[in-house]
Amino acid sequence: MSKDDRWQTALTSIAPNKILVRGYPIDEMMGRLTFAEAVYLLLMGELPTPSIGRMFDAILVSSIDHGVMPPSTLAARNVATSGAPLKDSVGAGVLAFGPHHGGDIESCMRFLDSGLTLMRSGNSLQEAAEALVATCVRAGEVPPGFGNRIHTRDPRAARLFQMALELELEGEHVRLLRAVEREIGKQSAHFGPQPVNVDGAIAAVTADLGFAYDLGNAVFLISRLPGLIAHAHEESTRQKPMRQIDPKDHSYDGARERRLPERRK
Repeated sequence: MSKDDRWQTALTSIAPNKILVRGYPIDEMMGRLTFAEAVYLLLMGELPTPSIGRMFDAILVSSIDHGVMPPSTLAARNVATSGAPLKDSVGAGVLAFGPHHGGDIESCMRFLDSGLTLMRSGNSLQEAAEALVATCVRAGEVPPGFGNRIHTRDPRAARLFQMALELELEGEHVRLLRAVEREIGKQSAHFGPQPVNVDGAIAAVTADLGFAYDLGNAVFLISRLPGLIAHAHEESTRQKPMRQIDPKDHSYDGARERRLPERRK
């Protein structure tokens, strides 16, 4: 087979004693790039700026875990209680991601882009937000990226918006999402309280960073994987095997609320 007939990949080059990720030696990346920066490089093809690196790191931290209630966590624990290997338990958790859990990021990115299409056709930001919300009202649906079973103000979304503003990364997707949020507030008779959730914030910020729709969902998967591992490991090491898991019948006995130490220079 000639070189021209081979299939192509632009991700990683492997040769004796050398590993290049997007052209960068991995041993030089180690200790110099954060995990988030390396993930960004792998997904997007180039190194992030310092501001984008901080933003993307915050995005990955934002969804690292959300307690025992999410379907993916329950799936991982239910498999772990059978005595299955850790990889199988975590795999079950990953397979539990769907349109209503972890898939809302892509839906919200598409939703926002439909609004931006309206703006490029001559509509103002406010008019686009009104049109998007009106479509959801007629369909009897909550806009993607809004609503949470627990939070009336999602602290993760608020922090991501704050960082996007501080790092000068707030773009048209974030501004449109905030306009939709205000319009939903005016339509409370139709929706009730529907705060922007972390999926919506991730959708808007990653879209402004240039991520494709399906990579938005991938970001959530990467973020949540450590949480699934921790839950599966805790289930297998702390709980009795073959138990029936009721997520409402649990209590937290971990560390009390505490403050992060000052960042070391």
